Amino acid sequence: MDEREFKARTKKLGLDVIRLVDALPRTRSADILGRQLLRSATSVGANYRAACRGKSSLDVIAKLAIVEEEGDETLYWLELLQEANIAPSSAVRDLWTSADSIVAMTVASIKTMRRRIPQSRAQVPAPAIQNPKPKIQNAQDGTR
Repeated sequence: MDEREFKARTKKLGLDVIRLVDALPRTRSADILGRQLLRSATSVGANYRAACRGKSSLDVIAKLAIVEEEGDETLYWLELLQEANIAPSSAVRDLWTSADSIVAMTVASIKTMRRRIPQSRAQVPAPAIQNPKPKIQNAQDGTR
């Protein structure tokens, strides 16, 4: 699947979730869960688009990790809607399958990209954090 097709697929997930959320019953729990689902599902496509514009391989990987997180969160909200009997299983099932495949493809892409990055760049060392000496003197023993 190429970039254009994956963009279309993530956008379709967002649109399908919009339709599901609009069809939810008007209860407090449905509103809250629907809002959370709407945010995470639409974020999948938005963050994938951001990943496509990444400035480096490491930047793309970082943005794809956000796509993975938001996709997994979408799965969680769908599960809650179904298990709480707020949304019909038939409506949730197709969305869950779509979101799950998007997460799986994203994870596969991340793994492939990590393998392609030279080891020296793939594991960028964290900057050394030095413990600066305290500037306040300990009143009891006169030390810093």
